[in-house]
Amino acid sequence: MIEVHNIHKAFNGNPVLKGVNCIFETGKCNLVLGGSGTGKSVLLQCIVGLMKPDIGSITFDGTMFTNNKVDIRQEIRRQIGMLFQGGALFDSMTVAENTEFPLKMLTPNMSREERRDRVEFCLKRVGLENAGNKMPSEISGGMKKRVGIARAIAPNCTYLFCDEPNSGLDPATSIKIDELIYEITHEYGITTVVITHDMNSVVEIGDHIIFLHKGQKLWDGNKDEILYAQVPELKEFIFSSSLVRAAKRVEDEGGSLDQIRNEPAREV
Repeated sequence: MIEVHNIHKAFNGNPVLKGVNCIFETGKCNLVLGGSGTGKSVLLQCIVGLMKPDIGSITFDGTMFTNNKVDIRQEIRRQIGMLFQGGALFDSMTVAENTEFPLKMLTPNMSREERRDRVEFCLKRVGLENAGNKMPSEISGGMKKRVGIARAIAPNCTYLFCDEPNSGLDPATSIKIDELIYEITHEYGITTVVITHDMNSVVEIGDHIIFLHKGQKLWDGNKDEILYAQVPELKEFIFSSSLVRAAKRVEDEGGSLDQIRNEPAREV
């Protein structure tokens, strides 16, 4: 579990985060939802230690991360896996070499054979067992995201952070990436934090959601509760999506959210 306590962050006197308090639960897909410029990425950078908050603190499973000793912060960082927005694969490395990279950096005592076994396991887990020798330029955008997930979980991460994992992907591929993140989170009991503005992801995998608006947390709940939230800013945000309007209509008619996947598109 990750706990964020009263985080403030400003740049040149302009506040970006204004006293954010939230909890990211273990074994769940925790989504940070909001439009562009709401402070989502800044919050992520504060949590993983790429940026220091002006005020506030962050704890990982009860261990203070902010302002703690360097060795303690480094130990926590070793347990963090990152899926970057653009994949951030090394162009000069094969898929297998990209996946192996954090093992070389973070697990120096692991033998070459052990690293190879771990890479094979992780690539198989994301459905890329036959792509290890390919270069990033030879695979699709969705495959690159899956390589990014394999690389993130290779060191047996405890915490997984995903920055806009569906960015640049078509809807069908986006759903597959969402499902993979959800499966891995629940299978391995990882504390997963997904930064997103995509309401489709909320409907698919939102175990726990916080909504940021202008640097403040205005709401938290889950994917079943969000359609009935009474926060005006959140209602304006979520019902801009035709999928969510359809989901709300199906729910109101006594159906299930899963039905919308098989429904023909129509104006709501």
